[in-house]
Amino acid sequence: MTIPALSDLRIKLFADGADLAGMVEMASKDYIQGLTTNPTLMKKVGITDYVKFARDVLTEVHTKPISFEVFSDEIEEMKAQGEKIAAWGSNVYVKVPITNTRGESMQPVVQYLSENGVKVNVTALMTVDQVKIVLQALNPLVPSCISIFAGRIADTGRNPIPIIVESLQLLKDFPACELIWASPRELLNIFQGDEIGCHIITATSDILNKLTLVGKDLESYSLDTVKMFRRDALESGFKL
Repeated sequence: MTIPALSDLRIKLFADGADLAGMVEMASKDYIQGLTTNPTLMKKVGITDYVKFARDVLTEVHTKPISFEVFSDEIEEMKAQGEKIAAWGSNVYVKVPITNTRGESMQPVVQYLSENGVKVNVTALMTVDQVKIVLQALNPLVPSCISIFAGRIADTGRNPIPIIVESLQLLKDFPACELIWASPRELLNIFQGDEIGCHIITATSDILNKLTLVGKDLESYSLDTVKMFRRDALESGFKL
């Protein structure tokens, strides 16, 4: 697999996070074409006021697409939350989970929002059958995203690439819908997604910050690693 230059990537890079300063910084970079966040990332950084956080982000991020997630477990309340979130800005996508916590399909929520012109990002998918369920609910004229959690699929010992490839074939009849490679585990996933024609990959800053390593000479990188081991041993005061 030949690693293309960052400027040659066809896949869109979205930054995933919940740190306001970090999100604003990422949004300012030309190679970052969108942003996502979720309640778990918000919890990790101590956010307690969802609306204030979202409005603070949108004060700085005006044009690039950004996704905010509903968090109700009930269909009607989820619809209402989705409409509230969508009203925050024209660049906002509403993240809707593929099911609620009882495993009930949220296809009715997706259909309601999409039919009413809300841009949705249907999240936490892991199977092709789930993709088919979402596509049945989408208004093909309204922009949307489907997020396949490839990293979590890989955590089970399965290769997510065949699932993404098959899903991309299904999306060919839905030109307003883009497929997201979600939960990547390493920088290589960006180039794997690009190679198979995935539309978007969303990654946290710890992965995106490794973009500076793209194309680095491996022998030089090997030497840097040896130096790191030596330095850390000395700084730790190890003796034999």
